[in-house]
Formats: sequence, structure tokens, C-alpha cells
Amino acid sequence: MRKSLKRGIFITFEGPEGCGKSTQSKLLHKYLKGRGYDSLHTREPGGTKLGELVRRVLLHSKGVNISDMSELFLFESCRAEIVKEIIEPNLVKGRVVICDRFSDATRSYQGYGGGVSLKAINALDKIATGALSPDLTILLDIDTAMGLRRARNKGVDRMEKKDVAYHRRVRRGYLALAKAYPRRIKVIKVTDGIDRVHSLVRDEVEIVLQRYKRAG
Repeated sequence: MRKSLKRGIFITFEGPEGCGKSTQSKLLHKYLKGRGYDSLHTREPGGTKLGELVRRVLLHSKGVNISDMSELFLFESCRAEIVKEIIEPNLVKGRVVICDRFSDATRSYQGYGGGVSLKAINALDKIATGALSPDLTILLDIDTAMGLRRARNKGVDRMEKKDVAYHRRVRRGYLALAKAYPRRIKVIKVTDGIDRVHSLVRDEVEIVLQRYKRAG
């Protein structure tokens, strides 16, 4: 039986390279569908025709220089489109929207990692998203070196090629954001197997579901 919510719920997954967020976000989508919730899974960059085209540029361009500031504008253009085409329309319909990366990724990667002003990022992101913020962000935290090893075992994209110091700054950025927004961002350490992490994710999501589930 389909379960009804008082309003749509927006859940994002974040974390450094190799943290398993894509696996966990898809597992959550499957779990919610099995529980009777109308759930949708998407990703950033991507999710729309524009987003998938820009994703190839950002992650798989060879011999193309893309500065951190240029990355910022490319990511935000994709974000503006996915909010307009995918996220907002489905939230209006009362669905649970799960997104693999969102605004916190830009703050962590281009901000803390690349040194772009957080003030500039926040201003541009507010324009791109219409100030949309997730109801819950699952931050999967993993040791930088371990995460990079896991990610690079599956092939290396343009972001994963950046040096370890860059990725350490990214991780520190994520943890700083979690400290700043503890009610929204829930940190889950990736130290156990997939099933254990999934169980911890479910626990956090259930709290939010109970908040917005219709009685009866």
C-alpha cells in the first residue's frame, strides 16, 4: 500500500571519493519503494539531458583545463536545471527525492578543496536552487587515502585525479559543514560493510519520515 506524506521530502547523499554514496543512495531508493513510498533517485552532476552532457565534460574531459571557478559555474548550471526539471516538480507531488550529491558537494570540493570563496558559492547556489535545501543530508565519511583507493580501483575520473591534499581539504570541508548544520547533516562513518551502513542510513531516514508521514 502506498504511503502518503504531508509534503515531499528531499534527501541528499554526500561524501569524499570512494565513500559509497551512490551505492547507499540507490539502496535507500529501493528500500523506500519496498516500504510503499513514492521515491525518485537522481544524481549530480546529471539527472537531466544538460546535466549528463556537462557531467562528461567535468569528469571525463582529456586535455581540457577547467579551473575551480569554472567548475563552480558548470556545477551550478546543472543544479539549476535539475532543480527546475526534476527535484521541485517531484517534491510538489509529495515524493521522496533522493539525490546523489547537491550543494554541499560544491561547498566542499570547489570551496574547501579548490579555494573558491564560500560566500561566492553560497550566493550563486542560492540563485541556482532558489534557496532549496535538503530535509536530510547523509554524509558518508571515510579516510581520504582509503576512499581514493576504493574509487581508483573502479577507474579514475578527472576529479579523482586531483592530489591527496586536495581530497583531504574536501573531507575537512564536509566535516566542517556537518558541524555547522548538525540538524540536517548526519555523519555516518564508513567503517563497516554495506549492510551495516545501509541500516544506519535507514535509521536516520525513518526519523524524517515519521516527521512528515500522514496519520492513518
